[in-house]
Amino acid sequence: MSDLPYRRNVGAALFNRHGQVLVARRADQPAGAAAAWQLPQGGLDEGEEPRIAVMRELAEEIGTMRAEIIGELGDWLRYDLPPELLGRSLGGRFRGQEQKWFALRFTGQDSDIRLDLDPHPEFDAWRWADLADLPGMAVPFRRAIYERLAVAFAEFARAG
Repeated sequence: MSDLPYRRNVGAALFNRHGQVLVARRADQPAGAAAAWQLPQGGLDEGEEPRIAVMRELAEEIGTMRAEIIGELGDWLRYDLPPELLGRSLGGRFRGQEQKWFALRFTGQDSDIRLDLDPHPEFDAWRWADLADLPGMAVPFRRAIYERLAVAFAEFARAG
């Protein structure tokens, strides 16, 4: 499986006016799973610009585009799927994901966040969390990326 490519992807660290980041609980995880929370993210379509894709993904996954980009991680970050998910997750066609991450400031109200707009929602709950807590909420194979984001986007994790 190591000859499989990485799926290109964008991710959104969406900060509220209190400096907290939006995390959403994956609907396909067992209730109460400790590491079922993640940031909104999704695939980059062929020829799509990452800055356009991140806004599209927000609309698809959390039902709103009420946000503005305030930061961007310069590097593309990669993670590999664990062996038990290879050939099953991501359509079985990828070894992991290569991600471009953005920090965004949420410009709407909490009521603008709507997980119920998609007939097959990826998430079943959401909440605001402290950025420093993010790595501990993630599945193990995403933790290193979330640790990097917690450092790189720390300047946005303040009230403003």
